[in-house]
Amino acid sequence: MFKKNLNVGMVGYGFMGRTHSNAFRKVSNFFENEHQPVLKAICGRSEANTRAFADTWGYESIETDWPKLVERKDIDVIDICTPNDSHMEIAIAAAQAGKMIMCEKPLALDTAQGEKMVAAVEGAKVLNTVWYNYRRIPAVTMAKQLIDEGRLGRIFHYRANFLQDWTISADLPQGGAGLWRLDAAAAGSGVTGDLLAHCIDTAIWLNGSLNGVSGMTETFIKERRHTVTGKVEKVNIDDACAFLARFQNGSLGLFESTRYARGHKALYTFEINGEHASIKWDLHDLHRLDWFDHRDESKLRGWKSIHITDGDQPYMKNWWVPGLQIGYEHSFVHHVADFLANLAGNKSTSPTFREALETTRVCDAVLASAKSNQWQEVGR
Repeated sequence: MFKKNLNVGMVGYGFMGRTHSNAFRKVSNFFENEHQPVLKAICGRSEANTRAFADTWGYESIETDWPKLVERKDIDVIDICTPNDSHMEIAIAAAQAGKMIMCEKPLALDTAQGEKMVAAVEGAKVLNTVWYNYRRIPAVTMAKQLIDEGRLGRIFHYRANFLQDWTISADLPQGGAGLWRLDAAAAGSGVTGDLLAHCIDTAIWLNGSLNGVSGMTETFIKERRHTVTGKVEKVNIDDACAFLARFQNGSLGLFESTRYARGHKALYTFEINGEHASIKWDLHDLHRLDWFDHRDESKLRGWKSIHITDGDQPYMKNWWVPGLQIGYEHSFVHHVADFLANLAGNKSTSPTFREALETTRVCDAVLASAKSNQWQEVGR
């Protein structure tokens, strides 16, 4: 099968730059599509570091100035892997240059920025997507299929948490290349936009839109040394966040995220309780979906652990034989595979910028509620 080249220009070479690069390199080995990603250029501020990344991952060229990358005629898609504060500027410039855009989550620092980004990509009519990768873990996609088939019946409850423990030490500084997530100027918010955004996106995808929220946040360590200025400065991100929610379908939501849960490095779980059945999923055991169906014969009724590795389960026919599982990095491969499949039909890939904007609106509503100590409607 003759394949058309899709020339990728990536901005940023950190952790997400690695996951994306790996996905672009692997996708055509396992998925059949009309297009073949080509790692055409990588862009970063440090020439030496950018060159080293290019050599490791096989990029053909480097740039140290992202506007030059955006304007290059040999680039088809701009992949944004930078801190949150630069997403809007790069995305708008890329849209104006007629490039397709793949943007790391969250979409933007806030709703106002996100709205400008949506207007830019829709005005330019460029294909776009946001890398909310957990949708494409096969067990999570399987949960979506079961819900859409009506197997749970009416949904009553949705609960999710995302727990980490890596910022507990007061000696940990904020800001800079490695710790920008602790600097509100670069990140926008703390766990709300970084971790809960994943939970919210998945929840909207599985259970529909949220109407309103009641949230609380806490910053446990109020001051940290800033790696750029060297000064001890106020910490303006949220270390922990919990909120209640109502969904448009009438179900209730409970969400929690923190970086102060000792013993948890990346515990992301969700549980959905319906009229007929319930679903549970845990990132630590990501290839399994727990399922309870009340309609089973009473003496055999109980929770089942479904091993998501068979060829009739989402994405798995493209990988190994049944019984052999896949991992975190494969969710990004699946995202690229879907992007390429949709590219053949000139269609943007979900979540689009507009869809990801809904998650940003929920995050903003949660933060506003926590600040006001009042119930907050989610804007539309």
